[in-house]
Amino acid sequence: MRISTAQINLQATNAMLDQQAAASKTQLQISSGRRILTPADDPVGASRVLALSQSVSVTEQFQSNINAAESKLRLEETALGSVTNALQRVRELALQGNNDTNTAQDRDAIAVEVRELLDGLLRVANSQDESGEYLFAGFKTQTQPFSASGSTFSYSGDQGQRLLAVGPGRRIASGDSGFEVFMRIPNGNGTFVASANGANTGTGVIDQGSVVTSFVPENYTITITEPTPGDLRYSVTGSVSGAIATNVVYADGQAINFGGIGVTLTGTPAAGDSFTVQPSSAQSLFDTVQAIAAELEAGGGAPAADALFHTDLGRAISELDQGLEKILEMRAGAGARLNALDNQAEINADYQLQLQTTLSEVQDLDYAEAISRFELQLVALQAAQQSFSRISGLSLFNFL
Repeated sequence: MRISTAQINLQATNAMLDQQAAASKTQLQISSGRRILTPADDPVGASRVLALSQSVSVTEQFQSNINAAESKLRLEETALGSVTNALQRVRELALQGNNDTNTAQDRDAIAVEVRELLDGLLRVANSQDESGEYLFAGFKTQTQPFSASGSTFSYSGDQGQRLLAVGPGRRIASGDSGFEVFMRIPNGNGTFVASANGANTGTGVIDQGSVVTSFVPENYTITITEPTPGDLRYSVTGSVSGAIATNVVYADGQAINFGGIGVTLTGTPAAGDSFTVQPSSAQSLFDTVQAIAAELEAGGGAPAADALFHTDLGRAISELDQGLEKILEMRAGAGARLNALDNQAEINADYQLQLQTTLSEVQDLDYAEAISRFELQLVALQAAQQSFSRISGLSLFNFL
């Protein structure tokens, strides 16, 4: 078989180009630190690299979400701490104002501070984060959630709760809506609310009582009668049950039990006076504080007015306690979520390390092996170049 000089040159050139390409690839691997430059280098390995890289990216997003949620929850926790302090001060002032030794001027001065605290509560409820988003507006983070017009308080946010993915199959709320925090405070003692009729003429005061067994939710009326002078009696009627107790002798400070609850009447009610007990309903925290200020401003005066004042202010203090309990509950929830986020962050960090380690094993270059291979490839390329140079210089004419 005759091999021409052109064929020899072509084969030698192709061999040198192959050697040069291999050396260039190795050089690129060394400069990038990657063993797999294209899927063709290792199809199975490239597929694993893609899957691992996606997992790393997802885990990084989880960590980013954790940071965002932690930031908002810390702001919420701080805001709720301020609310707690304000409510505790309002409670102190209300108890102070409920004392009979206060003058009308004393109660007015106390009411001024209560209203200042109310304004502060509104400002806290409209708190914003560093990006200007309202903390307690639900999904409507660009809308100021709370506003006041006279003695009316409005909520313009929604009841949404933003959930952030912080781990595989795990989402955690990054905040709470203002509706849940501030607008759903049960009135009375949280189960029922006891009130005195505004037209009462005696000095009877009803407390907010407690649940004795199991509350039967309906509207109850306690009516005072006086069959003979000085012989005060009471009857209890339910809106559903009808007559529950009739013509029972009244005793100052004695508990009156019915419908699974107990309330206490003190003072001396008058014949025809009445008191009601109804199931609790929701009201805003702002309405509760507003009611305390209004009661202090109204004060008492005549004995019957004093009794009504003490009943109404006592109810407002009980409702304030419900508000404090609600805020503490929400604050505890935020703290629990912060702890959960810390735990999840540790889990994600460990998983991220495992992913990075596996990814490194699959795609990272063994520098010692690659440098040794590169040096061998350079030697082979130089040898091929020298051989081609010598062979291409040979000719029969040199021997004639």
